[in-house]
Amino acid sequence: MATETLAPPAQTGSVPAEVDVAIVGSGFSGLGMAIRLKQEGLEDFVVLERDEEVGGTWWANTYPGCACDVPSHLYSFSFELNPEWTRTYSQQGEIRDYLRRCADKHGIRPHLHLQTTVTSAAWDDDAGRWVIETDRGTVRARMLVAGPGPLAEPKTPDLPGLETFEGKTMHSARWDHDYDLRGKRVASIGTGASAIQYVPAIQPEVEQLYAFQRTPPWIFPHSDRPTTRFERRLYKAFPFLQRMVRGAIYAMRESNVVGFVKNPKRMKLADFLARRHMRKQVSDPELLERVTPSYTIGCKRILPSNKWYPALQEPNVELITEGIQEVRPHSIVTGDGRELEVDSIIFGTGFHVTDMPIGKYVRGRDGSTLDDLWHGSPRAYLGTAIPGFPNLFLLLGPNTGLGHNSMVYMIESQIEHVMSALQAMKDRGAERVEVRGDVTERFNEEIDERHKGTVWTTGCSSWYLDDTGRNATLWPDWTWRFRQRTAQFDPAAYEMRAGQPDREAVAA
Repeated sequence: MATETLAPPAQTGSVPAEVDVAIVGSGFSGLGMAIRLKQEGLEDFVVLERDEEVGGTWWANTYPGCACDVPSHLYSFSFELNPEWTRTYSQQGEIRDYLRRCADKHGIRPHLHLQTTVTSAAWDDDAGRWVIETDRGTVRARMLVAGPGPLAEPKTPDLPGLETFEGKTMHSARWDHDYDLRGKRVASIGTGASAIQYVPAIQPEVEQLYAFQRTPPWIFPHSDRPTTRFERRLYKAFPFLQRMVRGAIYAMRESNVVGFVKNPKRMKLADFLARRHMRKQVSDPELLERVTPSYTIGCKRILPSNKWYPALQEPNVELITEGIQEVRPHSIVTGDGRELEVDSIIFGTGFHVTDMPIGKYVRGRDGSTLDDLWHGSPRAYLGTAIPGFPNLFLLLGPNTGLGHNSMVYMIESQIEHVMSALQAMKDRGAERVEVRGDVTERFNEEIDERHKGTVWTTGCSSWYLDDTGRNATLWPDWTWRFRQRTAQFDPAAYEMRAGQPDREAVAA
């Protein structure tokens, strides 16, 4: 699909001194929030984005082969379906361009400040404002909506001797396209969602590729295919047909909750399909043994690929499962003492998810940071509101992640909760809103109880778990139940005040 002519870039000068709502991030979360404000006629807001363009993770991740593992028709805003997807599972460039078009079409550009990094945000209790420091000035805002996204900050392992390596190093989320991989000896660290996409993509170019695997992933056959011109014309002419397809995909993926959450024993069919896929694609018995996971399918993220196993069997690829003893200036020493000469190290090692960076720079009513409150285990009410942090809403906060469905569905649910909160504040003349501590505690006790007996507690170590071993990432229930709970703002769960903190709380 040809790239459309887009609107002029957003502002990159000084930020406004005062706004009603400040939004941090311009991925699906930040853009979705900004568009909803616009739709309600609210114009006094700003979107602060550190990158050069909108898109969030879909702007930052440009590694070869980067694509979404949720079907295209489901991975979009419900109010802005795209009949022009060229594949049933969209690639990074198309999603990036889709988000840019959304920003243009809905008039977000004038509110958007690109290349603007937020360095801190602190609540001024006397003024009832958030004081947001950026590298382009200070913004004071009545409301702060943070949508930095869980897949924003790359995570690199602390390998002995890594600082001595004289070759090229890069994380998959910070791909250096100026570095020519042709003829290079490359070490790829990690076998997660990014690595299974970029390894097959770069394999034909490199001289030698060492794929370092700590734990093998469960991999499903990928049903991705090009969409036909007829399909695209049909969806454009009859949007309700695309909505029907979207609904069917949602229902099909939602049914996986039965195995993930309700009864992990029902994952046997998924186990059978994954093993059959593995046996079809891997002919070497020794390799088959090394790529076969020993944990229950679903305990870690299930990955779709038809290219991963074939890539591992190419003559210039070697799967390394012995770990890493140390890194030297021009080589990596494996756990069994082999020294492998390499020119480049690529980290496909994921992101800071449960130790989200936002925790370090957001300070609440008593001056404490989110990290001070969380103690290594992020918690929030509906993944959105946090006691001690008035007028702050998180999008894709703790326990809003999914292992089976579209995150855009969760984002839109949270956005509607924020919009309901803003309306409730307006109706009651409130200037401050803060979730109650007892409500938040009961909610998280419920979440922890629901996680018991799920597939994610069957014994594997995954990025879903925080430093305490708690699953602080995933929503352990049907997504439509999350939407039910976020659809309406419950005044009884919050304290609302009309102005200064010594004023009486507004009656619910």
